[in-house]
Amino acid sequence: MPAARRKKHDGGGNSKKPTTSNQQQQQQPASKTDDKFKTQKTEKEETTDASNNNNNNNINNLKKKKKRSKRSCIDNCCWSIGFICSTWWFLLFLYSAMPASFPQYVTEAITGPMPDPPGVKLDKEGLKAKHPVVFVPGIVTGGLELWEGRPCMDGLFRKRLWGGTFGEVYKRPLCWIDHMSLDNETGLDPPGVRVRPVSGLVAADYFAAGYFVWAVLIANLARIGYEEKNMYMAAYDWRLSFQNTEVRDQALSRMKSNIELMVATSGEKVVVIPHSMGVLYFLHFMKWVESPAPMGGGGGSNWCAKHIKAAMNIGGPFLGLPKIVAGLFSAEAKDIAVARAVAPGVLDLDIFGFQTLQHAMRMTRTWDSTMSLIPKGGDAIWGTLDWAPDADHVCVAKKIKKNETQTAGENGAGFDDFKSHNYGRIISFGKDVADLHSSKVERVDFKDAVKGNNFANKSCRDVWNEYHEMGVGDIKAVADYKAFTVESVLELLEFVAPRMMKRGGAHYSYGIADNLNDKKYEHYKYWSNPLETRLPNAPEMEIFSMYGVGLPTERSYVYKSSPAAECYIPFQIDASADGGNDQGCLRSGVYSVDGDETVPVLSAGFMCAKGWRGKTRFNPSGIKTYVKEYNHAPPATLLEGRGTQSGNHVDIMGNFALIEDIIRVAAGATGNDLGGDQVYSDIFKWSERIKLRL
Repeated sequence: MPAARRKKHDGGGNSKKPTTSNQQQQQQPASKTDDKFKTQKTEKEETTDASNNNNNNNINNLKKKKKRSKRSCIDNCCWSIGFICSTWWFLLFLYSAMPASFPQYVTEAITGPMPDPPGVKLDKEGLKAKHPVVFVPGIVTGGLELWEGRPCMDGLFRKRLWGGTFGEVYKRPLCWIDHMSLDNETGLDPPGVRVRPVSGLVAADYFAAGYFVWAVLIANLARIGYEEKNMYMAAYDWRLSFQNTEVRDQALSRMKSNIELMVATSGEKVVVIPHSMGVLYFLHFMKWVESPAPMGGGGGSNWCAKHIKAAMNIGGPFLGLPKIVAGLFSAEAKDIAVARAVAPGVLDLDIFGFQTLQHAMRMTRTWDSTMSLIPKGGDAIWGTLDWAPDADHVCVAKKIKKNETQTAGENGAGFDDFKSHNYGRIISFGKDVADLHSSKVERVDFKDAVKGNNFANKSCRDVWNEYHEMGVGDIKAVADYKAFTVESVLELLEFVAPRMMKRGGAHYSYGIADNLNDKKYEHYKYWSNPLETRLPNAPEMEIFSMYGVGLPTERSYVYKSSPAAECYIPFQIDASADGGNDQGCLRSGVYSVDGDETVPVLSAGFMCAKGWRGKTRFNPSGIKTYVKEYNHAPPATLLEGRGTQSGNHVDIMGNFALIEDIIRVAAGATGNDLGGDQVYSDIFKWSERIKLRL
């Protein structure tokens, strides 16, 4: 039973419950389906993973490319900088390793044998140091250093603010301007500021690194035995009026004491060598030293006769500079006008708000020394509206060979067909006004204008200049006057800058003396004007006027009114005014004449050519005078630097011929030993046209 039941149960169980084999058969399709599903899922996952991997690879590749591009850019910059630096250091190494004579060898291979420097040449001739030498530097060439300043100048005690690297100009320009400016009322130090001249030969041997002023002359004098005991640099603060250099620093007394010491120790008179504005400063000194105290040095009427052998004036603006008029009137000169012509509007845009010209005007108008350079002698010297002594100057004349001397009046002969220039109009508003006869120019007197207030300039106190006190009507009145001669320019400057001219009027005069016996000419304001003072009573003394010629030099200007703007200077040189032909003397609003690029021949040469020639009322003792002109010849190659035959106002200090003349006189020669006058220009012809009572 149990077995039968078990069978039956098993049999019944078979119909209702699958066996193991049946289970396997039934499970096979399910497992296949699952495997297929898993396979599809795996394939999809693999596909997704593959696509993700591809995307990731693409992103990584892009990142790598970007990194590579960034790295390559940085690498290229680094390689470029490295290459430049390596090349520079390699060249510097070669330069240091090469023999000292190699540059000269290259130059001689290109241009032929170089002449010996004057000191070497004259040492071979046997010349030795005899007369002590005194150097009198001009404007801007002497170094100035800080002795006391405001917090913005902390850490700069006795560092140069002027000369050297001029690093403080770039680091703190407004602070630098504040310290370089003088007080607007006194012309002396502003409160809390003391800037003083550098002392010694280093005061003006180099203006900036590599830019010599007196260094070449000093080195050549040293070749024949000179040293600091018989060379003296009469440094002074060239910003101050001449008399104030004595009031504040006792600079004139120092010069007097040093000259007396050198004469006492050497037993020989001194040779004084002033340059540029230093010429006028030394004129002032010669009157000061002989005048009684307290105004003068109390040396007596024969002091110069006892102590001075010769005054060898280099590039002397005896009668002033037309370019200083443009500087005081609009803070401009030829360089600014040319810059405007090359890039019109750039200077006027003032994109960064630097207001460079305005700040320059603010600073330079506090320097009373600049007013010593205003043209002297009035219209009798510089010309009227329709006449000027140098009006027949030809701007493109025949070229003169190096070291070829001419007699007076030779240059320009045969050019009578050329149009004369109205140089007497030192300022003309408009090119047409500069060309017209004065009878056709309608002028309205500006002096009757009532001064208003220019509201556009009210916010410009930080770039102080007196234009902010002028109204639109005043500016128009100046332009309506059309043309200004030297005499009316003085009235113009008094109109636009009364405070400045009030200070200047206390220290300088610009006329021609009627009677030199008048007691008023004993005042120091007349001492730097050769037309209002006498030379000392020193008949054995000699005076040389030594200057360059053959370079276009500023003589007069074409102006226009500036467009009204914030903090603007209302007048500017009209850079669009041009002569229109190769013979024209008008370029970028500036009329040029013969000179050294700074001082016109008329100013540098007239006094020695005529005003002091022989016994005159300006030279009662008959001091001998000589005109020594040096015709400009540019350097033949870049290896010559600034050249050894330059006639440029500063570069002439390295002119071999000029240095040789100075050394010969310092060694004992006279003007006659040097051959007398050496003239290339028309200075004698132009001087004869000036009708001056002598």
